[in-house]
Amino acid sequence: MRKVFLFFLLQGYIMAAVLMHIESDGVKIPVIFEQDNNLPIASVEFVFTNAGALASKKGGLASLAADLLNEGTKSKGALEFSKELEDRAIELSVNVGNETLVFSIDALKEQFAFALQKLIELLQDPNYTQETLSKIKTKRLGVLARKADDNDYIANIHLKELLFANTPLALPRLGTIESIKTISLEEIKKFIKEHLKKNNLIIVVGGDFGSEEAKEIAKKVAAILPKGKVPELPKFQTNATPKTKEIFKETKQAYIYFGAPYNMDFSNKRALVIGKLASFILGGGGFGSRLMEEVRVKRGLAYSAYSRFIVNKTNSYFFGYLQTKVESQKEAIKVVKEVINDFLAKGVSKEELESAKRFFIGSEPLRNETLSQRVGRAFREYYDGLGLNFNKEQLEIIKSVTLDEINNFIKKHQEIKNLSFSIVTKK
Repeated sequence: MRKVFLFFLLQGYIMAAVLMHIESDGVKIPVIFEQDNNLPIASVEFVFTNAGALASKKGGLASLAADLLNEGTKSKGALEFSKELEDRAIELSVNVGNETLVFSIDALKEQFAFALQKLIELLQDPNYTQETLSKIKTKRLGVLARKADDNDYIANIHLKELLFANTPLALPRLGTIESIKTISLEEIKKFIKEHLKKNNLIIVVGGDFGSEEAKEIAKKVAAILPKGKVPELPKFQTNATPKTKEIFKETKQAYIYFGAPYNMDFSNKRALVIGKLASFILGGGGFGSRLMEEVRVKRGLAYSAYSRFIVNKTNSYFFGYLQTKVESQKEAIKVVKEVINDFLAKGVSKEELESAKRFFIGSEPLRNETLSQRVGRAFREYYDGLGLNFNKEQLEIIKSVTLDEINNFIKKHQEIKNLSFSIVTKK
């Protein structure tokens, strides 16, 4: 399969993503487009920025709005609307992240015109009924009830509370049982009305289209959206004061989640890439990474130990986790701190750096095999302000990073030693 992919790539049937723009009511809307004529398929996303969970001060509101938008139109209802899509093998879904709300369409090219019309109907006539609200609330409350027994989920949400107290990042994206019960239909209507506009729309088009077809798709959807400003999301600062929270339950395992500030943004591309290498070596590379070797291989304290540097437009922080026996909890935490302190003091070896380089360079083709992978990466590059096809620039940076350079970078990020711990354990 990979040889076939490379053949088409060399023959020019798969084109790199390009950035275009359309104009609607004086608003300039970006369109990220990649043509792929190998199969008669269409993959299109309408991404509304500053419209995710962080755009609300009530936990679960954005995700519940997405759930409602997945319930079809008011005139046809969820069952008839979904049946029309299923009969034509069309996937139309709405998903929400921390920063974005996304409408996605995947279909055969011959069915795409119908799929697009269904999306327009959905945008114009969401299923705003109390019956629908009651249905999605019941489902969500069931999910949250099950989450009460998910120790990983519990440890993770409490870590976010420690790292981002008094910000929307401290609120669970799914909400809480209490917050979901209080969300009204009017609140959902207001959220959708205020956050689905031309001004915060990015359109991603991939598949068996020409560039003019892609623009026409974008124009049809943009034409029905209102015009107006959507507030930008701020940059949320990570708590730099180490804190520990223990949640006691009947468990044989201690679920240890930890995090700290990581002072990084997208303005320095080279530093961003060096940070990826450093993150891989410390805890993101599985077997061979520092944390895995010290926690599991040498001491047998956990089946897995993992960490990574997380960098988004609204936040950046250091994150990690492991599970261990309750009686080994203190030792495991001590080892984590020792590994991180040693990493910051001494940096990495030449062998570790070369191994990380080989991984990123060698695995690059695997990150570009499918259309969804390629257009998804193109969107992230544009959204993060890195420029389309940054992946090629990134590979050149990786090749050129020196041992002194990465070790100087590591020593400058002493903030990651300010670790907070969220632990589900037995009293």
